[in-house]
Amino acid sequence: MDLDTVRTFVAAADAGQFQEAAAELAVTQQAVSKRIAALERDLGVRLFTRTPRGAELTIDGQAFLPHARDLLRAAERAVASVRTGRRPLRVDVIASRGAATGLMRGFHRSHPEIDLDVVMLFDIETAVSALRSGAIDASFRAVAAPGRPLPEDIDSVRVLDEPLQLLTGPRHALASARSVTVAQLVGHRIWMPGIVAGTEWAAYYDDLVAEFGLTIEATGPNFGSDVLIDTVADTPALATFMSEQTRLVWPAGHGLRRIPVTDPTPVYPHSLLWHRDNPHPALPTLRAHLATTATGHDAPGTWTPDWVLPC
Repeated sequence: MDLDTVRTFVAAADAGQFQEAAAELAVTQQAVSKRIAALERDLGVRLFTRTPRGAELTIDGQAFLPHARDLLRAAERAVASVRTGRRPLRVDVIASRGAATGLMRGFHRSHPEIDLDVVMLFDIETAVSALRSGAIDASFRAVAAPGRPLPEDIDSVRVLDEPLQLLTGPRHALASARSVTVAQLVGHRIWMPGIVAGTEWAAYYDDLVAEFGLTIEATGPNFGSDVLIDTVADTPALATFMSEQTRLVWPAGHGLRRIPVTDPTPVYPHSLLWHRDNPHPALPTLRAHLATTATGHDAPGTWTPDWVLPC
């Protein structure tokens, strides 16, 4: 159904005269008559009855009018949903409990006037495709994994280096330590069922294992963080890596320990990605906010893989 004919019908119904509708729409009266006639043919009914005073709605016209108004409102909402400046800023944070979510919560507190849509996309290829198509405006990722450089039209900036900690249960051999060195972790089983081959975090932990000779196990299904911490709490032989800013809550009886890792401290690098031609007016505000909250990168005593892009 042609929206111009629907819009003309509503204008004529409100005005009660085709001539006034033509003036409102900036078209000729003949054009209004032709559009109404075309709409009547499409619907198979008469919508107006001509009278000496103008045009009156038939019973069918009265029935169609509220639906015609709904059609025009729906069209306006559809256009507004994709018009930059009128739709929310869409940002991919990968997971709900990670550091990127914390960064976006801080942005929202600082800029409550900016509407946000927070989404969670799994792999970097999906995120980059969404950036290039305009489905999202920004994504938090560790870039760029070996052999997979970012496309030339995708820009990035390092926004957070997040230290990893060791999470253990109360009976783990390292549970009483105030901190542990990477060398002390050699020989201990570190269980991380969330590692998925082909992701940037899989590339990160592959390099961590290769660099320091650690034992990281990704066996078993990933039932989420609640099951992970239950298992670590109950299994003295298992520990896991947990980013410093990952939000976790566990029962008091678990007695879990979050232990800093040192010499060096592995840090997970978070970068913000966006398409360089993205016109959303809130995107520069997000980038400026993250620039003010970012800490130093590649600090002495920390480790990241060689493939991670610099600032």
